[in-house]
Amino acid sequence: MDDKQMLYQQRAEMLKALAHPVRLRIVRGLLQCGCRNVSCMERATGQSQSAISQHLNRLRHAGVLECARSGNEVYYQVADRRVEAIIEALFEGEEADCL
Repeated sequence: MDDKQMLYQQRAEMLKALAHPVRLRIVRGLLQCGCRNVSCMERATGQSQSAISQHLNRLRHAGVLECARSGNEVYYQVADRRVEAIIEALFEGEEADCL
């Protein structure tokens, strides 16, 4: 695969990772409210810990999120600032829910 094809493949993976309502909510919440852990996301979305973890794993593998450990907790934040422009375009003028 050449460099151009790889670029398009990476961007497509990013968009596929964002193409789920829960994952959109997670990413939007992180952009609005900053770094959060799984417990915050569980309460905000009503999803189980395992469901949230699966969504976070998908987002991390696509390069959308990164994480850092602090004691027993893992905190997530948006890793690719291009995602912010995508989210802003999708939700222009609508108020976000914080996680």
